[in-house]
Amino acid sequence: MMEQRYETYERARLFFELRDPAEAARILEPLAEEQPGNRTVIELLGRAYFHSAQLSRAEETFRRLVDLDPCNAWAHEVLARTLERQSRPGEAEPFRKLALAMGGKTAY
Repeated sequence: MMEQRYETYERARLFFELRDPAEAARILEPLAEEQPGNRTVIELLGRAYFHSAQLSRAEETFRRLVDLDPCNAWAHEVLARTLERQSRPGEAEPFRKLALAMGGKTAY
């Protein structure tokens, strides 16, 4: 079972790297449902949503990642960026400030 999950994740990662984030998200959704605390899966799913412009799903997923790992500066930064892409800079500001305070500001 564990090996199958890993293969599923790797297949999704491959689609993401091949610039097909929508397909990566489709593959990852059941895995994220099955493993709601798996930060690696949740992060890639959020990135796939973000890069396929599914911004409300990306927001929900990155909020979940922040809840799972509140010390993750990257998660705060990418949540801020997702909110900004939805024209919600006021909501993004606290996440951006927190990310900067934690030494964040990385690529998504």
